[in-house]
Formats: sequence, C-alpha cells, structure tokens
Amino acid sequence: MLQRALGFAGLALRSLVRNTLQTALALLGVSIGVGALVTSIGLGRGARQAIDEQLRAAGANMIVVTSGNYRPQGEPQQEGAAGDESWLDDIQGGNGDAARSVAWNAGAARLVRVHFEDDPTAMHDHPTAKQRLGDSSAGLGAAATLTRDDAAAILSEIPGVQHVASGVHENVRVYARADEQGPVWFTRLHGTEADLAVMRTGWTFPRGGFLTQRQVQSGERVVVLGRVVADRLFGSASNPVGQIVKLWHQPFLVTGVLGTRSWASQPEAGDDQFDAVYVPVTTVQRLLNLSKLNTITVTTKSVGDTTAIAQQIVALLRRRHHIGDDAADDFTVKTQAQQVLGHGLPPQLARLITGNLSGVDSLTIAKLGVSMERANATMQWLLVGVATVSLVVGGVGVMNLLLLSVTQRTREVGVRMALGARRGDVAVQFIVEALVLSLAGGLLGSVIGVIAVNGLGQVFHWSTVVSPLVGVLGMLAAALLGLLFGVYPAHRAARIDSIEALRHE
Repeated sequence: MLQRALGFAGLALRSLVRNTLQTALALLGVSIGVGALVTSIGLGRGARQAIDEQLRAAGANMIVVTSGNYRPQGEPQQEGAAGDESWLDDIQGGNGDAARSVAWNAGAARLVRVHFEDDPTAMHDHPTAKQRLGDSSAGLGAAATLTRDDAAAILSEIPGVQHVASGVHENVRVYARADEQGPVWFTRLHGTEADLAVMRTGWTFPRGGFLTQRQVQSGERVVVLGRVVADRLFGSASNPVGQIVKLWHQPFLVTGVLGTRSWASQPEAGDDQFDAVYVPVTTVQRLLNLSKLNTITVTTKSVGDTTAIAQQIVALLRRRHHIGDDAADDFTVKTQAQQVLGHGLPPQLARLITGNLSGVDSLTIAKLGVSMERANATMQWLLVGVATVSLVVGGVGVMNLLLLSVTQRTREVGVRMALGARRGDVAVQFIVEALVLSLAGGLLGSVIGVIAVNGLGQVFHWSTVVSPLVGVLGMLAAALLGLLFGVYPAHRAARIDSIEALRHE
C-alpha cells in the first residue's frame, strides 16, 4: 500500500515539474491564500490577548474582600461584663500627636486618647477593633476577622481563582534620609504578598523588582516604591534601589520601583497603586502588632467569572466565620466594577447602588471587556473571510492547472488504461497531484504568514500570537483545498474513453 502511494506521489511530482510555469502560478495562489489565513489568525489572536491583558491590567478580573461591611446590625455592645471599662484605663498618649477612638458607654459616645500608633516600638495595648467599635458589622474595618488562612482557603477551595494576596493597609510618611530631615512624602502603605505583582499584569518594574516569597515569609524590612513616591523622594532620573528609607522611624531597604504599561492605569499623585509603597504583610503585622487583615485581593482566571466567584467567596467566608443565616456578614466582597461605582460616594449611597444592581460588572469593566472581545471577534472573522476568498482563488488556480493537464495528457491517460490502469487509479493520480501542489503551497504560505505576522508586529508594535497550531491549521486548509478542487479534474480524467484517448494527438 505504501509503495503504491509513493508511486502515485512520484508520478504527481513528475507531472507537475513538466508544467513548471503553470505549477508555479498555482503554487503562488495557494501560498497567498494560506499566508493570508495564518496572518489573520495571528493578528486576531494577538488583538484578543492584548485586550485581555489590558482588562486584567485595569483589574477587570479582580475581587477585593474587605473587613467589615456597610450593614449595621443592632446596637453596639461592649465585650465583657456590662459597665466594664477597664480596657480604657491608663492608655497613655505619645509624641503629642495621639490617635483618637470612639467608645460607647451607656449609649453615649466619648473620645478616648490612645497612644501614637505609628510608632512600632510602643506597646500596642489599645483596645481591639471589636472592643472600640462594638458590633462587628458596623462598618468597613470594624470587624477584625479576616486572616491569611481565609486567603489560603479561597485559593484552594474555589475553582476559577487564579491568585490571592493578603493585605494590611496604613497611611504612612516615607522619609528619603535616615535622619528624617530630607524629603518626605505622605502616602499609602500596602502590606502585601509577592503574588500581587503577578495579579497586576499591567505593572512593570523599571528599577529592581517586587517583593519575593522569601522576603514575605521571613518578614524582611524591604520596600517597593510606587513611581510617584520614587519621583517625589529621589527625582525621576535617580535609581533609588539600594537606598534606605524610613517608615515608622524604622529603616527599610528599597528593592524596586513600580511602573505601568497599561493605558487604563497611569501613575498620578493620590492614586492607590503608584502613589504608594509596598512591604511584606508579615513585616507590617510584626511591627504594628497586628494579626488580622484589612483586605484579601483575589484574581480570577476569566474576566467574565468575577461576579460568580465573588458570590462563592461570600458563601465560603460566612461558613468559615460561622455566621448564621440571619446575621450580617463581617466582611465585604466587591469586584472591580463595584469599587468603581462606589468610589467616593457616601456609604449609604454606595450600598444602595451596589446592593440593588445585580450583576453590576455588566455595566462597567466586564461589559467593556465583552464588547471589545466581540468587536475583536468580528474583525477576526472578517479577516478570515478575506483569507478564505484568497484560498478559493488559489483553489481555482489548482483546478485550472489540473483541467489543463487533463487535456494535455489525454493520450498518456489512454496508454495507462490500455496497459491495465483502472479509472480509479487515474482519478487517484490527479487527486494526489492536487494534494501535493496544495500541501507545498500550504507549507510555503505558512512560512510567509509567520514572517508577515512578526513583521507587522515589529513595524506597527501590534500584539501578535503565532503558534505551531496555526501552521498546522494552514496545512490542513491547503489539503482540504486540494481535495475539493481536485475532485472535478480527477473525475474528468477518469471518464476519458481509452480508445479515443489513444487516437488523440
């Protein structure tokens, strides 16, 4: 069987070589069609990947779990026996710049002076959030229940979750000099984990890099500066990596500067990403004597699954925190879209908007993502349609060559039939010729398509994706083309009458 197939292939090659110019023109037509197909697929996949990267960079697949919520439940109550205010006694202020906390006593509020919490060397004997604020559902930050174990459970138990990062957030002054006499910048501090850089796909590090797993596990005093902070403290032309800055009067080694490649998120003063500093969450917990988290940041594998996974996170945390069916959550779960709608609004209005708009993601980033993906899919199908027209033109060229070959080789076909060849053998020979011609054109077209995609990507800075699968698809398209457009010429050749063929001049 193999020997027979090789024989047909040899005959096909000899026949094609005899008509060099016609074969070259047909080969060129197939190559252009396959090359156009490979190019359109590579550009379309690249555009889809670019859209997905930009949406992820903007946080479209991000969910943030925050301690506490907007739903007050009942009257605030103190922990311990009624009237017991021993936890308010002998709490001394510090540095003349004390924090203030609200405590409830018999339904009346009064201010209590506590020590300066920005000093990590002080004894943190202040009351807990639950003691100071009473009801654990009284507001954001009122509940101190989120833990790193909760973050680990979200990652391991909910399908579709890609990365999870714990977070503790504070306002902080950053000093550029060890004596605290030089430039200073008041900004936001994020105690976080190494995975946050992977989650924020739009981040870049023009200087140094982000936190490492080892630094987080060991609680090292290292810091990554946002682009705005680095420029304010050291200037835009300086490299602060390796410098020592002061946080809470403690020295921290600068290991990186955070930038962005996303058009959807650019550094500016006052933002929460680039006007900020990042340190290991374990370091913050140790220095400030904290055991709980402010936030847990989650990213999903698919942009369209954020709402469904957010609902699963709510169910998981309610179960882990032993919250009854009639009790309010002691946490808040928000997608990026909900955060956008609620940003800067009073709590009551934010609760009204996010609580009464089901599937709020469909109104903002997720809807934008779906629209952009649909537009990209439409454009890709348009390109594929143009490539298909080119393939059809190439196929017509193959059929034209074979029909001409049938006319020119009528006597040859008659001789073969007189020597015992069957009609099926003649038909197979012409189909093999079509396949050989189409596969050769498909191989050449795949190479042309890959070169075209890479060239367009470099010249116009487009995102492109070329994989071996695209080349295989081009070869399969060429083979199908050969079969479709080789059937009719093969049928014509097989129907030739052997007697008439022998008398053909």
